[in-house]
Amino acid sequence: MSAQVLIGIAAIVIGYLLGSVPFAYIVTKLARGADIRKIDTGNVGAGAVFRQVGVWGGAVTAIGDIAKGAAAVLIARALALPLPWVLAAGIAAWLGHMYPLYLRFKGGQGAATLIGVFSVLTPKAVLVTLLLLGIALLLVRHLAMSIFLSSPFLLLFIWLFYRSPWLILYALAIVLLLMYRNRHGIPHLKTLRLHRPDFTNLFRRK
Repeated sequence: MSAQVLIGIAAIVIGYLLGSVPFAYIVTKLARGADIRKIDTGNVGAGAVFRQVGVWGGAVTAIGDIAKGAAAVLIARALALPLPWVLAAGIAAWLGHMYPLYLRFKGGQGAATLIGVFSVLTPKAVLVTLLLLGIALLLVRHLAMSIFLSSPFLLLFIWLFYRSPWLILYALAIVLLLMYRNRHGIPHLKTLRLHRPDFTNLFRRK
């Protein structure tokens, strides 16, 4: 086994362990003494913390989840690994968030962790996609639906800004998996209502 393969495997393991850090669990436990898995929707993510702890707790959780995705990719890059290994480290961080070692493999959806991953890989595409996500949140006031509506545009912006087949295929696979995992939180389109934009109740329960 070559040195590069060993370093690549190490980067993947590091990515998974970083992704496993359960910021939603830690923040909720410190703020309320509660287990985030047993309240709200049971999802170990920033959206649940926003609802159960408040804006500051949710913001800390979101920043932490984004940071661990970004860190996994940055570490793989710092090890001078080829792009496929870097992408694998990002996937490992996402899997770590969804199936965290420290919480018996029960985690969240990992949208914030993926934002961190793509913020390093494709920062321009992520910035525009996040703007669309914000608009969708203001209009439909439903986090899962907003992710469902905005995430496919990430593919378009990656193609426009980067023209990398590797990154496009990588993003396609992740977007499809993310949408599949969020499918139960999506309201039926017939019941979907648009609202006047405001900044209240953006993270209501599914």
